[in-house]
Amino acid sequence: MSARYITTTLPYVNARPHLGHALEFVEADFFVRTLRAKGEEVFFNIGTDEHGAKIAKKADEEGREPQAYVNDYALRFKSFADQFVISYDSFIRTTDPAHMRAAQEFWKRCAAAGDIYKAEYEVKYCIGCELEKTDSELVQGRCPLHATLEIEIRKEENYYFRFSKYRDALLAHYAAQPDFIVPESRRREIVAFAQSGFKDFSISRPREKMSWGVPVPGDAEHVMYVWFDALVNYISVIGWPAEEGRFLKWWPAIQFAGKDNLRQQTAMWQAMLLSAGLPLSRQIFIHGFITSGGQKMSKTLGNVIDPLAVAERYGVEAVRYILLRHTSPFEDSDLTQDAIQEHYTAHLTNGLGNLVARVMKLAQVHLLRPVQLSDEDEKISDEFFEKVETFRFNEAMDYIFKKVAAADAFMTERAPYLNIKSDDAALAETARRDIEHLVRQLASIAAHLVGALPHTAAAITAAVHENRKPDNLFPRL
Repeated sequence: MSARYITTTLPYVNARPHLGHALEFVEADFFVRTLRAKGEEVFFNIGTDEHGAKIAKKADEEGREPQAYVNDYALRFKSFADQFVISYDSFIRTTDPAHMRAAQEFWKRCAAAGDIYKAEYEVKYCIGCELEKTDSELVQGRCPLHATLEIEIRKEENYYFRFSKYRDALLAHYAAQPDFIVPESRRREIVAFAQSGFKDFSISRPREKMSWGVPVPGDAEHVMYVWFDALVNYISVIGWPAEEGRFLKWWPAIQFAGKDNLRQQTAMWQAMLLSAGLPLSRQIFIHGFITSGGQKMSKTLGNVIDPLAVAERYGVEAVRYILLRHTSPFEDSDLTQDAIQEHYTAHLTNGLGNLVARVMKLAQVHLLRPVQLSDEDEKISDEFFEKVETFRFNEAMDYIFKKVAAADAFMTERAPYLNIKSDDAALAETARRDIEHLVRQLASIAAHLVGALPHTAAAITAAVHENRKPDNLFPRL
């Protein structure tokens, strides 16, 4: 089996973890766990992005040193990932010394390629995105992603990266590798952006204006622009440039990112890799946002859904289930507290949980020993793998819950809970075989759930192997 490297983007530590972070973590974790269940060797990276103007500003507002501030928030994000049982192999921080050294080496290689130059420009800048903006990207003079923030006009001397140099090469790559960016709608979006022309972008800030960043090699008066520094994490975490063997084993990566990262991941980072003489990413999956009640979540509207609060009420596995099955992998999705309650009750409590309880109670009472499972009983289907590997997570979950529905229908049609009590020995024996069949179906359901709901899958598997009814998987609330 091939070795595959999966990475999420690094959350920016200027605010607490939110539902969007949970979505990306859980989607990537489902992908990773499913590959591992297939027998593949996988390296899974997450972490935190810790430099830049927003961090310095937040730390100053709290009267703290930036390093102390990011240390606190990095722990929050790591704890958040652990609470959602994200099976990461590495949690990288962009303040890690090895990463900072790698970012400086990357800068040197781009400079050696003639792709870094110094110039004075006046630009419109969104501090929320940490990106320069053109007039066409603004709505009524503001960034649509951060409409509450004033656009800053900045005039300063910075280092720039020759993004424009790589437009044609990237357009050719997008055309040659149509599944490089998933979904197709995002590929078309970045192709249109590239066709309109790449504009060289700033990759440094004067230290006197923003000191919290990676020092620019050979120029103590400048620090690296946050995106240039942070993007290098994808290769620094696998040993680049010091550990060539480790780097070559894992790179290129499959990257998970939100639609607000489309330009940075699919164009800017790829151009940087070309400049440094490194292979492009393997594939980039772009997911949408989660809204609530048809509107962007905001404290003002009172429609913010806190993933930790939802997990406290329904359980972590329920949150994972809802994010994987009841949001679109590719487009924006709407969730409300009422919808979460409905999904939990209908599909987990009354659906999967009820099926497991009924079947295993019958098995515990009426089977003398655990059902002897075959490899086929616990084999994950190729159809399911294909859905996961093409990022159709909701369809993969539907596949599992069709198995749940089929087992429920079998139970209703065959009524083994009645026939097992029959005085007719043949009818009772048929009922016993029906119970065995249902137990085998639970084993198959559990095998397919390993990536999505690992604790639930383990509980069902243990119940099957021990021939006992487990505690309620999803209690009625």
